Amino acid sequence: MSAELLSGLLPLLSALISFVFAYFVFQRWRGRKRLYLLFWGIGLLLYGIGGAAEAYYGLIGWSPWVFRLWYLCGAVLVAAWLGQGTVFLLMRRQVAWALFALLAAGSVYAAYKVFTATLDPGLMIAGELSGHAITSSGVRILTPFFNLYGTVMLVGGAVYSAWIFWRKRVLLNRTIGNIFIAAGALAPAFGGAFQRAGMPIVLYLGELLGAVLMFTGFVYATRKVDEEKEQRRLERAAA
Repeated sequence: MSAELLSGLLPLLSALISFVFAYFVFQRWRGRKRLYLLFWGIGLLLYGIGGAAEAYYGLIGWSPWVFRLWYLCGAVLVAAWLGQGTVFLLMRRQVAWALFALLAAGSVYAAYKVFTATLDPGLMIAGELSGHAITSSGVRILTPFFNLYGTVMLVGGAVYSAWIFWRKRVLLNRTIGNIFIAAGALAPAFGGAFQRAGMPIVLYLGELLGAVLMFTGFVYATRKVDEEKEQRRLERAAA
């Protein structure tokens, strides 16, 4: 299979997994009405849109509108909105809402900058969908701030949650699930490092692996636990 075909099929698979994942998260939100689930669902939709845009570029070709959608959803916003879900899960409500206000304002500003930017697809490396096509100033500088916020909150929150459950020796499935989520959140970042080194296909592999790991972690962390077995395990651990 050619690298060109893989550059379309891998993100397409990532997008499909992300949309299915988002469906389950939104279903859980409908039943529980917890804000962190709503924001995780929004973040996963952004993840899926970014992957779908990459697939479009790989399978069909350049489109200015699709490029702008990819850059806004996949390169700028996705990590931050996923991280905002973790903020609502772990932080005080007043702090979470204050950070959300900043994120919402920043997202609107980012959307304006991305959709009014001047583009030159000739500046991209052949076969690679990248921000190099943006020639307007002040657009690409936004990406690190959003990604740093999202990665710190999502990965940090997952690691912290895993440590809490491990320290208390309760709900081992949530410890393992959060480890999967943290690893999945980091996978696209590692893929991006390889992309900058001239291997864009690794980014698509990282995004696919990230979607699979986070979905696996979510399923594992939210599965029902046999309370009697858990109680016996705790008694053995305390003996």
